[in-house]
Amino acid sequence: MTDSENAPAASDRRRDLGLLSQLLGFRFRRIQNHLARGLAQSPDFDGGKPGELSILAILQANPGLSQVELSDEVGLDTTMIVILIDDLEGRGFARRTRTAEDRRRNRLFITPEGEGALDRWMGAARNNERAVRETLTDGEFQQLSELLDRIYDRCFNHVPK
Repeated sequence: MTDSENAPAASDRRRDLGLLSQLLGFRFRRIQNHLARGLAQSPDFDGGKPGELSILAILQANPGLSQVELSDEVGLDTTMIVILIDDLEGRGFARRTRTAEDRRRNRLFITPEGEGALDRWMGAARNNERAVRETLTDGEFQQLSELLDRIYDRCFNHVPK
C-alpha cells in the first residue's frame, strides 16, 4: 500500500492550512463565508443579503447615521453602501433624509417594514449560527466577542488602548 492509500479520507481529518495558518483574516473569512452562504439559503431570509442585515441592525441602533458613518461601521466602501441602501429603500426597509445643514448629506433610518424584516432576518441569522454558538460556552462566546471588538476598535475604529 502507498502512503496515499493509508492516509485518512479528506473528510476525516483537518487540512493543513500551510501559509494561511499565519493569517487571522483567512480564518475569519472562512467562517464568514460558511455563515453567509447558510444565511442566504434560509427561507426566512427572503432574498436579503448579509450586508443588508448588518445595515438594518446598525440603523435600528443608530437612527440618523450618515452613509459615511455607516460605511465606516460595517467596513464596506461607500459605493457598496449606496447599492445596498438603494435596494433596502426600494423594498421599503430603509429611507434616506437629506440633512438641513448639508443637502448633499443623507441621514439613514429603518422603516417599520425594515423592522419586520430585521426581526425575521435576525431569527434566521441566530438559527444559522446555532452550531457555532453551541461550540462555545457562554464565557467563551463573551471572550471571543470582546477580543474581536478590541481588534476592531484598535485597528479600524482607532480607539486608543
